[in-house]
Amino acid sequence: MLNFTFLVDPSSDQIRQITDLYRSAGWWGKNMPDDPSMVKQIIKGSHCFMAAIEDEVIVGMGRAISDRVSDSYIQDLTVINSYRGKGVGAEILQRIMACLEKDGIKWIGLIAEGNSDDFYSHFGFKIMPDSMPMLKILK
Repeated sequence: MLNFTFLVDPSSDQIRQITDLYRSAGWWGKNMPDDPSMVKQIIKGSHCFMAAIEDEVIVGMGRAISDRVSDSYIQDLTVINSYRGKGVGAEILQRIMACLEKDGIKWIGLIAEGNSDDFYSHFGFKIMPDSMPMLKILK
């Protein structure tokens, strides 16, 4: 049975699985060393961090980052391939948005990667006019 839970204090096995999800999504390179303390800090620093778990295996995750007053961003939403198309990502997103709404956050932004804009549009997200995602990576 699939269980959706907000992680606050992940186990070492959950940290390993989250690291694997970041890698499988292509956000972390294979050469990036495992850093359990970084994963713990990602979870701790998030407004909320949702995991979809079946038989102790994390099959999907997502999180929101926020100033905890007005603005938030959906970040790192991914589901393993064998669970895609089954509503797992939708449930993660809906639960994160419900958490933000409960906490009084009304402005929710995100960057839709890899043609995922159609997925997010079903939940009311729209392209921001006159806006373009930008990135700077410090070395």
